[in-house]
Amino acid sequence: MTTRQIHPIERESYRRLRSRLDTGHLPPLTRAVAERVIHSSADLSYLDDLVIADEAVLRAAAEALAAGAPLVADVEMVAAGITARRALCRVRDAKGDPATGLTRSAAAIRMALDEVGQGAVWVIGCAPTALEELLLLDARPALVIGLPVGFVGAAESKAALRASGLPAVSNISEKGGSAVAAAAANALLYPDLSTETGSDASPDHTRLDHAPLDHAPLAQDVLDAS
Repeated sequence: MTTRQIHPIERESYRRLRSRLDTGHLPPLTRAVAERVIHSSADLSYLDDLVIADEAVLRAAAEALAAGAPLVADVEMVAAGITARRALCRVRDAKGDPATGLTRSAAAIRMALDEVGQGAVWVIGCAPTALEELLLLDARPALVIGLPVGFVGAAESKAALRASGLPAVSNISEKGGSAVAAAAANALLYPDLSTETGSDASPDHTRLDHAPLDHAPLAQDVLDAS
């Protein structure tokens, strides 16, 4: 995890966020992910929309990144938003195959897996087909941040991610995007603002009292590439 200087404007932004939304019950990394997603979108409703892996899973992913595990993004906007370290993105080099229905985003996932192998952290914030393709491959990820956006395939691909049993951060609705996906990744790379006040929550699971037990929610920047 990276230490950084926090600008006063950012600190004030988080203060205002917390004045409107109570996240103090969440475990530290869970809180970091949730707050960074909300901060990047100014959308408080994400607290009821996010589905975040157990704290131990997030901790393992953060430790894997700190030890040098590969970080892969589906599109360049996601890669650009991850500021603590370089993320691999192969969408510029990939080519889709209209005859088979393979999109360029899905082809880029195949290329990236060939390059990085198993154990990477995958950050998907644009193309549902990229997430769908990842689920078909033997990637054995340390974590999948699956927050693609759109009216076609986004919610369905995220539901499939949750059903897969892979360690993941996702959300239930169609919303998502590059900014929130990059924000979730940044939370694992430098969770400073969200962990500085600590938390008394149990790390075993994260859900609101009213949340269904089976998916435990916490609270288009571009069309699917072809």
